[in-house]
Amino acid sequence: MTEQQLPSWADPSVSPADLDAQGVSRRGLLRRAGLFGAAFALGSAATPALAADQRGLGGDDPRLAYLVGDHHVHSVYSHDAKYTFSQLATAAATYGLDWMVFNEHSNFGHAYYGAALEHQEILKARAENPRQLIFQGLEWYIPAAEHCTIFAAPGPHEVDVLTQFELAYDGKLLNYTDGAADNPNTARNEAHAVKAIKWLADQRRSGYVDDVLVLANHPMRLGIDSPHEMRNWRDAAPEIMIGMEGAPGAQGGGIPGWEGPDSQRGEYTNKPSVNSWPGYPENAYVLYGGFDWMTATVGGMWDAMLAEGKLFTITTNSDVHRVVFDTWKNGDWLPGQNFDNTGHIPDPVNTDSPQPGGDFWPGQFSRTHVGVTRYGYRAVMAGLRAGRVWLDHGHLLDGLDVRLTRDCDHGQGVTLGGRLRVRKGEKLTLNVTVTTASRPNTQGILPQLAHVDVIRGAVRGPVADREDWRAPDTKVVQTTDVSGRKGTYTLRIPLTAGDESFYVRLRGSDGKRNGTGYLGASVDPHGPIPHVPGDGDPWADTWFYANPVFVDVAGA
Repeated sequence: MTEQQLPSWADPSVSPADLDAQGVSRRGLLRRAGLFGAAFALGSAATPALAADQRGLGGDDPRLAYLVGDHHVHSVYSHDAKYTFSQLATAAATYGLDWMVFNEHSNFGHAYYGAALEHQEILKARAENPRQLIFQGLEWYIPAAEHCTIFAAPGPHEVDVLTQFELAYDGKLLNYTDGAADNPNTARNEAHAVKAIKWLADQRRSGYVDDVLVLANHPMRLGIDSPHEMRNWRDAAPEIMIGMEGAPGAQGGGIPGWEGPDSQRGEYTNKPSVNSWPGYPENAYVLYGGFDWMTATVGGMWDAMLAEGKLFTITTNSDVHRVVFDTWKNGDWLPGQNFDNTGHIPDPVNTDSPQPGGDFWPGQFSRTHVGVTRYGYRAVMAGLRAGRVWLDHGHLLDGLDVRLTRDCDHGQGVTLGGRLRVRKGEKLTLNVTVTTASRPNTQGILPQLAHVDVIRGAVRGPVADREDWRAPDTKVVQTTDVSGRKGTYTLRIPLTAGDESFYVRLRGSDGKRNGTGYLGASVDPHGPIPHVPGDGDPWADTWFYANPVFVDVAGA
């Protein structure tokens, strides 16, 4: 399907259950092939991962199946979006999503009306199609900073906890938006954000909700998420504040000739403001290969957090509000109605011409793959928390499995997000199993992976300067050319444990747009680069990224 062609399911009268019955969802195909059953049988039979001090040095993580999802989806229950719940759930099924989070923008109308109305739709959809995992969430305006996705496990209090949180801690609703270093309100606002995350942890600890997670959204879009704030959020409750968007949504924003001569992927078109952290350079406010500068820069902010030895998971998503080349427009308000007194905008109506928008449908371009041992809501949340996550754009890969083993062991080793305990000087092998794309994506392109990069960084523990965004000992240590390789194959990459603990992470691309990385060729000789404004075809510059594996060296 080309970008100009509209999907037939864009009619809100078509339900996700109807679509699944027609056999067009990826999950339906997998179920008929028996792949999910086999994968989860293996995962269920495997021994759950034990604490590091119980399993010895080698590690033996369970086998995993990967569920594809999107934690950043907006519907008519957000004041600035467009689509009905049914349109989005149906789109998610079309593009193969197993799970999704409706994280509507905070707003008094949402808190008082919309959240409860949406919940009724979610309950109905869950009952009609239990194999589509639909979470209810909230896009939190962080006091003094940007946005976060917050979502809870299904249960009797999932709406209550989100609504209580929204009214008590949302920066926009409280007018706690000041974040400049010299503003007298900044310290109060930043402290309120930390208090908010701790409050969520208390709700989980008390059993009021079974689980709840937080992920920072588009962290460099405005440059107002400072390094010390991000560390403060993570350290407040690392089991709750688990990571950030490695790549934002709105990836269609850079399509040539669509949004204008200055358009950028992700709609990252901002400059530093009074609330921006002054240590970020101006060229950090654009995407690099479709990924946020914090993630795309080898030795940058993401690596600086990992170099402390603490997991911080990255994801990607659609942030869908208005899809490129779509012909739907917002409906008209009835007299006397508005978002504040209804909690939702009117359902869209179809037109004969494309409407403004820079997004893709959930799963159409951006995908987050989460490793699980069984199918279910809590399994997805556990996989995200554990960092068993890899992501791709443009359906670059069909599959990825990563295992790090000691050469003296015969077990499965540890996978993404895990920790391998070793002795100084031990020989290790990083086993990277790639399954290449087997079918064209929705742009009609059969993606081809060109290279796999291994990135290694030293773990030095907590930093003295919490504003430090660099990890000077992190670099690309190996690049493997995989051009032309098809099907499923395994790269076996030798590593040696040195004097200090470290981590390794992976990325790769289609090789169509590479250049010297942000911190120089000695760190990253062929990394992602920004596109020319107004000429950022996302389908011609696709990447995958994987979360790290940590190696703890005994005595380090």
